[in-house]
Amino acid sequence: MDSLRHAWQYVQDNPDKVEQALWVHLRLSLTALAMAMVFFIPLGVLASRTNRVGPTLVAGVGAARVVPSLAVLFLLLPVFGLGERPALVALFLLAGPPLVINTDAGLRAVDRAVLENARGLGMNAIQAFARVQAPLALPVVVAGIRTATIEVVASATLAAFIGAGGFGTFITSGLALRDVRLLLVGAIPVTALAFLAEALLSALERWVSPPVARPS
Repeated sequence: MDSLRHAWQYVQDNPDKVEQALWVHLRLSLTALAMAMVFFIPLGVLASRTNRVGPTLVAGVGAARVVPSLAVLFLLLPVFGLGERPALVALFLLAGPPLVINTDAGLRAVDRAVLENARGLGMNAIQAFARVQAPLALPVVVAGIRTATIEVVASATLAAFIGAGGFGTFITSGLALRDVRLLLVGAIPVTALAFLAEALLSALERWVSPPVARPS
């Protein structure tokens, strides 16, 4: 309890530092997620459209998950140097696998008979995808976005190792100085952001899920 009280006192004494860390953390996380969604969700759609290349593509993207985020950060240093750019690229790559895998899985899970019925009603391929297949796959896609968001928010703390800032700065300082107070100042907000993202996106996932028919 003393550590929590001291951490809270530090926040009250240094509101500008904490606020700056919050905005840097949010900017890194949201920018990386937005870029990843724009690139990797269409890639997942493309993978779902072919049985020849799609599984290989998804397997390759999935295999990339074994590479530690910190290793990716340091591998990017010779190309991008220190600061936010390598952090954004690393977080962008981290968000990719769940987006590709879930988008591909969600679209493939739609019953082909449903799509054939849509085509029978006069829809072309684009209309059937936009009005039938994509809405039915949306809950699985949102689940992938939820996973990607939590991973990015948590991993954004590593950006401090290359001078990008964020709440990871407090964590690295706390480790270096053996100061539990600073560790908590960094760790508690990141945990709260991850739980908040989980709650909001879980609610969105339930909202976009089709209602389950109840037996009469």
